[in-house]
Amino acid sequence: MHTEPSVPPRPEISVVVPVYNEAPNLAPLAERLVAHLRPLGRSFEIVFVDDGSTDGSQELYAGLKERFPELRVVVFRRNFGQSAAMTAGFDHARGDVVVSMDGDLQNDPADIPRLVAKLEEGYDMVSGWRRDRKDPFLSRRLPSVLANRLIGWSTGVRLHDYGCSLKAYTRDVAKNLVLYGELHRFIPVLAHLYGARVAEVEVTHHPRRMGTSKYGIGRTYRVLLDLLLMLFFQKFATRPLQFFGLSGGLLFAAGVLVEGYLTWVKLWLGQDIGHRPLLLLGALLVITGLVLAGIGLLAELVVRTYYESSGRRIYTVRRVIE
Repeated sequence: MHTEPSVPPRPEISVVVPVYNEAPNLAPLAERLVAHLRPLGRSFEIVFVDDGSTDGSQELYAGLKERFPELRVVVFRRNFGQSAAMTAGFDHARGDVVVSMDGDLQNDPADIPRLVAKLEEGYDMVSGWRRDRKDPFLSRRLPSVLANRLIGWSTGVRLHDYGCSLKAYTRDVAKNLVLYGELHRFIPVLAHLYGARVAEVEVTHHPRRMGTSKYGIGRTYRVLLDLLLMLFFQKFATRPLQFFGLSGGLLFAAGVLVEGYLTWVKLWLGQDIGHRPLLLLGALLVITGLVLAGIGLLAELVVRTYYESSGRRIYTVRRVIE
């Protein structure tokens, strides 16, 4: 008699850990995760996402899997970046609660139960706050403080620590986060745009003892660019014509006023305007305004095509009461 293969039960908690060249930290991290998750009495899985490591990490996973049956490993063909690794982890996570964290042992697995408990108070995402952060001040902590304040002020999502990877999510939020580029830094903003209720709890942060950091002050410029993208997403993602049309209309109107003034100077005062830089400025404003309006129309068509062809909606539903 033919029997269907048994499907393993879905775990309650999934811990997603993107790793890249963290060979010395893999075994200690798995040991600490298991040590703090098993006493909870809840089923769990650990999902390592190897982002194309080249330090021998991939040779260690078979042995780790034998020691820790809760471990699952997703290995990339090459390095795609942390946002891609987190997306893959969320895609492969099977738990009702998804927890993300770094693989460098600076996040403390002992904080996971508190994050989960806070999440179960009715929040959709709980973000860690490294209040006593153990990183160099000038290269890591100072840029982070400035970035956190700028992001909170500009987006309205007030958190102390956007960059902490230790976060807990409901399954619904984790599965619907769309990360690309380097948007993993803006997960709280993306979750807020999705309609998630976001909370924050203090977590422990340890100094890095093994391996090397993949971050530096050089990423500050990329953070600013991503912040501009987030602001556009937050305000105009589904109505780009309002952004481009408004800015284009203002420039066009300014150009018309400039050219109107020069026309009055020419016709009524009889002055020569051919040598005036203002003439070129007015023409530039008019042309730029028309171009921006055209970009807005094209962007509107792209957005409509995207939503209609993909079947995605411009809203999310928390629940239906019948």
